[in-house]
Amino acid sequence: MIASVRGIVLHKGVDNAVIEVGGAGLLVQCTPATIASLRLGDMVTLPTTLVVREDSLTLFGFNDSDERSVFESVQTVSGIGPRIAQAMLAALRPDDIRRAVATGDLATLTKVPGIGSKGAQRLVLELKDRLAPPSSTASFNGDVVTDWQSQVHGALTALGWTSREADEAIERVRVDVESTELAPDVPGLLRAALRSLDRG
Repeated sequence: MIASVRGIVLHKGVDNAVIEVGGAGLLVQCTPATIASLRLGDMVTLPTTLVVREDSLTLFGFNDSDERSVFESVQTVSGIGPRIAQAMLAALRPDDIRRAVATGDLATLTKVPGIGSKGAQRLVLELKDRLAPPSSTASFNGDVVTDWQSQVHGALTALGWTSREADEAIERVRVDVESTELAPDVPGLLRAALRSLDRG
């Protein structure tokens, strides 16, 4: 297992970054919040986990080891793969996931794209005794709705758009959030914001 990478940020995409380590560029899959925290040319250290499949080796990077721990834990649940695990961390903080599992809050878990009612039930059943209790008391509802804007804004400015352009793009995609009761799909909203900027 590759537990972490330390190197220079060579490239940032919508959901991945290239980190130069020992002369080699490693492609690391990340959430928008992690991407937004990176700066081109900076030396960074990212906790990582390597997902091995028959036809691929995929490296996932995180803001901290707590995110990595939750990412690995949720994948022990049947039907939850790395992409859904990453979607959970894009929409929910680790403590939000712990709180939803600990309290049996299926409504919160099903707000994550790719998780239906049966998947949420499996998460609660299989993780209730595995995840540590949440370390804070912040609630889900206000936090996620507020956070998607800062995450998308940070990702856009990190990709080279101005703060004003990022604000205008967020305003254009805000209707996608306000028209649904689902939790904001941050990667999807970031892609929509990028498309609106390209059209501009």
